[in-house]
Amino acid sequence: MICVLGANGRLGGILRRGWQGGAMPVLWQGRGVVPEGWLSWAPLEAPVPALAGPVSVVLALAGVTRGDAVALARNTDLALAACEAARIWGARRVFLCSSAAVYGRNGADGRKLHEDAPAHPASDYGHAKLEMEHAVAAWAGAGRPAVSVLRIGNVLGADAVVGRGRRGEVVRLDPVPGQKDGPRRSYIGPLALARVLAALCARAAAGEALPFAINIAAPGAVGMADLLTAAGIDWQWGPENPGVLPHVELDTARLEALLPGLAGTSRAEALIADWRAAGMEEGA
Repeated sequence: MICVLGANGRLGGILRRGWQGGAMPVLWQGRGVVPEGWLSWAPLEAPVPALAGPVSVVLALAGVTRGDAVALARNTDLALAACEAARIWGARRVFLCSSAAVYGRNGADGRKLHEDAPAHPASDYGHAKLEMEHAVAAWAGAGRPAVSVLRIGNVLGADAVVGRGRRGEVVRLDPVPGQKDGPRRSYIGPLALARVLAALCARAAAGEALPFAINIAAPGAVGMADLLTAAGIDWQWGPENPGVLPHVELDTARLEALLPGLAGTSRAEALIADWRAAGMEEGA
């Protein structure tokens, strides 16, 4: 069984759509009042609960994306709580959601961001996620579940560009001199993300060895202007922004070696088709 922690957030909603009818049983967790059959548990407030069935993999989606240093430090607390739950439940591996933000301004010159390259976060959020990664690496060891951190790029529909435009706002893009498609970023479609995470969980459940850090995105990078145009979302150029990052592209060779082709492509039309197939265009 896979236990998905923090399943009532945006990524959890994507997985619930994408994993319908999946081969492996899933236990969804949320805080407070949850749907029937879910696990109601507040990881930072209550002890790890006993479960009726065995858990082979824990996938932790919960995290804090904004706030002061105290709030962002909860990313480490939540990750360690997920690791401890995985240990108590006897899971083989725990997957934790990190972020491309750990790379900071690296790659602005077009270089691909590889998992083994030095991380230099530029934001408080990026620093918090990198601190989380260091903490869980120190936690892992003999007799404990294996740990993998997933450095996830932009997930179409859960992002601030297409996600915001879907709600009827006119999106303003930072212009990039010499790039008619605007800032270029690594993206993955929502259904492609669900496929990738399902496949990684299946491999972990089977006891396969996996890397500590894995970039999660479709190969390549896509221009944000191309994405918005393909989605039929109104957009216009904003004022010049000297701080704009022209190009942020994750190196996905590691993911492609593990799961060839499963993350899809970075073509704008293909990404938008995935987004529409997931029902996110209507806000489902």
